[in-house]
Amino acid sequence: MSHPIIKDLNSRYTAKKYDTNKRISAEDMEVIKEALRLSASSINSQPWKFIVIESDEAKQRFHDTFANMHQFNQPHAKEASHVILFAHNPNYTKDDYRKVVDVEVSSGHLPADMYDNMLNGAYGFAELNTDESGFNGNWTKAQTYIAVGNALHVLARMGIASTPMEGVDPKLIGQAFSEQLNGYQCDFALAIGYHLEGEDYNYGKPKARLATEDVIAVV
Repeated sequence: MSHPIIKDLNSRYTAKKYDTNKRISAEDMEVIKEALRLSASSINSQPWKFIVIESDEAKQRFHDTFANMHQFNQPHAKEASHVILFAHNPNYTKDDYRKVVDVEVSSGHLPADMYDNMLNGAYGFAELNTDESGFNGNWTKAQTYIAVGNALHVLARMGIASTPMEGVDPKLIGQAFSEQLNGYQCDFALAIGYHLEGEDYNYGKPKARLATEDVIAVV
């Protein structure tokens, strides 16, 4: 199939070794950040923060969070051009959602007379996913994976390599980036940059996916 979207997805892979001498341009980083901001989420909740790690100091902090586990991902902390921490709000409230509805009205997306209907009606879905203590982290975490999927395709289109990393230490990340996270929790990170020629064993290999009939049913 020759469609450009399929070409993007066939070229995307998980990088295993990055070229430390190649950096993503500031212009391309602005595109990536805007693409993250535009990601979809349930009821447009946007219960996330994206912490972009680019300085040597921040890379060292992230590198140190692998002290106890998942050391196989540790090299990416310093070798990749950037790392993005995908964090979610584990206690998303109606006041948090109110900020979203405010923007929906001010942007012209939502008629002002629909404000209360949206706030009280749509937030009911969040309430269905909230326990007695106010925790809805399983739901908000799921939203970050939508943003991850969006980011992976955007990066493939831009010719930028990536390494999705669920193998991180949320506790140590929470300590190392407490100021930036401010109560949000990071369970997932994405290393991005350019693969190291001749050293990235995963580069250029054919896709290994199940057959269409095994995963798609048309009824």
